[in-house]
Amino acid sequence: MSELEWKLAGFAPWLWQLSSVTDIRAANCAEIPAIPARMPGSVQQALLDAGVIKDWNVGLNARDCEWVENRHWIYQTSLPDEWLVPGKTLRLRCQGLDYRGGILLNGRQVGAFRGTFIPYAFDLTGHLKERNNLLQIFFDLPPRWLGQFGHTSEITEWKARFNYTWDWTGRLVQVGVWDAITLEVAEGFEIQSFRATTDANLEDESGLLHFFGKVAGARNCRIHVALSRDGQTLRAEDFDAQSFNARRHGWKDLPVELWWPNGHGRQPLYTLTCRLFDAEGCLDDERILTVGFKHVDWLPCEGAPAAADPWICEVNGKPIFLQGVNWTPIRTNFADVGEENYRLRLRAYREMNCNLLRVWGGGFPEKEAFFRHCDEMGLLVWQDFPLSSSGLDNLPPRDPESVRDLLEIADSCIRRRQHHVSLLLWCGGNELHDRHGQDGFGKPLDLAHPLLAKLHDLVAREDPQRRFLPTTSSGPRFLAHPDNFGKGLHWDVHGPWSPWRDLPAGWNWAGYWAGVDALFHSETGAPGASSAEIIRRYGGEYADLPGDADNPVWRRTWWWIDWDQFVREKGRQPGNLEEYVQWSQEAQAQALAVAVDACKGRFPRCGGILLWMGHDSFPCMSNTSLLDFEGKRKPAASAVGAVFANDGVARATINAE
Repeated sequence: MSELEWKLAGFAPWLWQLSSVTDIRAANCAEIPAIPARMPGSVQQALLDAGVIKDWNVGLNARDCEWVENRHWIYQTSLPDEWLVPGKTLRLRCQGLDYRGGILLNGRQVGAFRGTFIPYAFDLTGHLKERNNLLQIFFDLPPRWLGQFGHTSEITEWKARFNYTWDWTGRLVQVGVWDAITLEVAEGFEIQSFRATTDANLEDESGLLHFFGKVAGARNCRIHVALSRDGQTLRAEDFDAQSFNARRHGWKDLPVELWWPNGHGRQPLYTLTCRLFDAEGCLDDERILTVGFKHVDWLPCEGAPAAADPWICEVNGKPIFLQGVNWTPIRTNFADVGEENYRLRLRAYREMNCNLLRVWGGGFPEKEAFFRHCDEMGLLVWQDFPLSSSGLDNLPPRDPESVRDLLEIADSCIRRRQHHVSLLLWCGGNELHDRHGQDGFGKPLDLAHPLLAKLHDLVAREDPQRRFLPTTSSGPRFLAHPDNFGKGLHWDVHGPWSPWRDLPAGWNWAGYWAGVDALFHSETGAPGASSAEIIRRYGGEYADLPGDADNPVWRRTWWWIDWDQFVREKGRQPGNLEEYVQWSQEAQAQALAVAVDACKGRFPRCGGILLWMGHDSFPCMSNTSLLDFEGKRKPAASAVGAVFANDGVARATINAE
């Protein structure tokens, strides 16, 4: 559908319906008359391309874009007459719609949607005319607030929360089509689902494959399943519809080459094809999955308490120190992110010697392209389900409708992504805890919470070979506090995120990392300024100095400003922006190198470290990211990459006041 000509128009809510608009090109009541639109794509990007709004990444322009979320929007295209085949089913399949609305065909609603994280399919067949069919996708108003602060227990609208502001991004509440949209033609004989999981037998390094699915309307058909690599078939088998649908099917002793995480070996991939043939031998439908073969075991860290969760990841019999970053959406308008942007950042992480990326729960379950590139690059994936903390309370909702909705989201994500060899584990969500504890952080939730227990049961049923974590951090403590070092209370912990603000009195950064005893660090970081070029390019009308909260453009992401630390160290203001940027980036590089070096030095007493965060989704003046808004590497990326590669980085001391 992306090759069709799409238009977009904006209306005061419901005025288009009151005015009986059937073609937005002739809608005099449209507040924003029809403009060109990309598909997939966001409303905001179409408006930017048409010159209706300014770039929300520059200055304080994002505030002037908030009116967009308070309108109704209609995408429209004409279906080519030649696409319509008499007697066959025509189905519109949408992989990502953000957030709620309906599908209209020739002015009549034929379907509705609500929820960003699940795909939809709409049967258009009974609503088509012989020719000149007009298809529209209508978007209603999104939820008013799902942002960083509030009550997680009251977050019951399933849309990406970071769009509403987080400490590292401004507000841009995306509206639009965020993933692939296709038109399917079927004649009743089709593969409705095809799923696969893989494993490896380490005794002889052979592959294990399980596949299962469902075909419909094909009594006299033949289903042919084949595994191949580079055109050479390794195994193939034929089934009739009844036997194919009846159960899971397994192949063992497959002559495959094992897949390894980045830095530990090659990443061979295989093609698994399911084809449906009719009684005459004609191909009716096909599904293709790319798979790889690895075996994972989780072992206890050396010296860990007997009850502690296992944090040594053993891949193909080899203990692997897990090292990488937390992955957030590349852009606030993630509907408009193309594969080149994924490749740019994923290549950077591979070259930094990362082997694990955690997809953070305040964003969205990532696109197929992300997983495909991770398969190819040896980057393991930890996928959070879309839950996150909110500060005032951090407890997932318990009401039956919300539980049902989230289980549907998780089930859909598992079904669509479980064949990817890069996928390592599922997690219930980000920083879910009871809040009543040290420094305002309580004990991380466990399976005693009913929603997390149901998510655990879902993963155990649908993807049993993969690990499920209730939340992260996890275990007895949220943070690793020096008062509790040596007590066996720090399993998977978050923090600290700054050498100057997050440490208890009397502790410096190097001393903290020399003494910490956590089994795994799934979030820690240190702030560093963006380049002077980024700061000036996206500062808009505002001066680039001073870099403190008195400067409106710096105050957009005020959490990570470290200007006052420069003043404390130097006893003066920076002479210019370049001096400040150099100091800030060097401090970040040094701090992260110390943290990573300390954790790697404790392996296998420590199983790994993930830095918060990988890249900027918004042009922050300063942030904990390793890659800036344009995907360029800060000095910290090189410093961390050297430690990840075990090149030997000298330990350094950063004093914290």
